[in-house]
Amino acid sequence: MARFPALSPADLASSAALSRSRTVAYWATTALVAAEMVLGGVWDVLRTPQVRGVIDRLGYPTYFLVILGVWKLLGAVALLAPRRPRLKEWAYAGAVFNYTGAAASNLAAGQADAGTLVFLIALTGLTAASWALRPPARRDLASPARGRAGWMVEGGRP
Repeated sequence: MARFPALSPADLASSAALSRSRTVAYWATTALVAAEMVLGGVWDVLRTPQVRGVIDRLGYPTYFLVILGVWKLLGAVALLAPRRPRLKEWAYAGAVFNYTGAAASNLAAGQADAGTLVFLIALTGLTAASWALRPPARRDLASPARGRAGWMVEGGRP
């Protein structure tokens, strides 16, 4: 039988402090990402003059704002709602696609200024940080019959 070394009270306290810090960092980054998604989603759905001007300069049709806005709002709800880890994975992916796609669109249209690119890169980084800091209860755990990525393994079923 394997023996595990006993943890000292100092080790336990250090572990608890690290866990608390990680939880605070997770919620701080997640709140920022979700707040941007809600605010951006509302602005997009309402087609405010500011976002309409950006979308026109980039060459996209105005109705595209409503589609993006609804997706952003649904993504924010998914990130903040309890459970549903697979849905959260999709929301994180959507946020990364949104921010990197916006950066690429600005660059391709020749509309990129340093402030916009830094903002979009920072949002992408915050999204990645929120995803990486997720507590175990918010991660998508594969079932024993599935591989790490959730794909079917020998003898398992999808």
